[in-house]
Amino acid sequence: MIDHVTLQVRDIVSSRAFYETVLAPLGIRSGHVDGTGIGFSGDGDGSFWICPAQCDQDRELHIAFRAADRGEVEAFHHAAVGAGIEILHAPRLFPQYHPDYFAAFIRDPDGHNVEAVCHEPE
Repeated sequence: MIDHVTLQVRDIVSSRAFYETVLAPLGIRSGHVDGTGIGFSGDGDGSFWICPAQCDQDRELHIAFRAADRGEVEAFHHAAVGAGIEILHAPRLFPQYHPDYFAAFIRDPDGHNVEAVCHEPE
């Protein structure tokens, strides 16, 4: 089980705006801010963090946020479209993962692949 994830980002301000926009439909908000990063969570404790990059190397990461239902995946996608964010995959079923895997994928300001996924049947 994952306790927390931290992404190093080039521009903390634009990345914060990006994640606040696309994670709000999933019930995830920014909250805890410390001297080096910003924590996001649905329950007040930061389990997803962004912080300023420590080097210039680019590495694509993939991170998936769990959605409670398919409507939240749709809302995540809608928020991204409204903000002009690059869409990798619009919401749809991905049966190659499992029959109820409903997800949308987008690209963050640092080139990371960000997903919202619901594992529940329709």
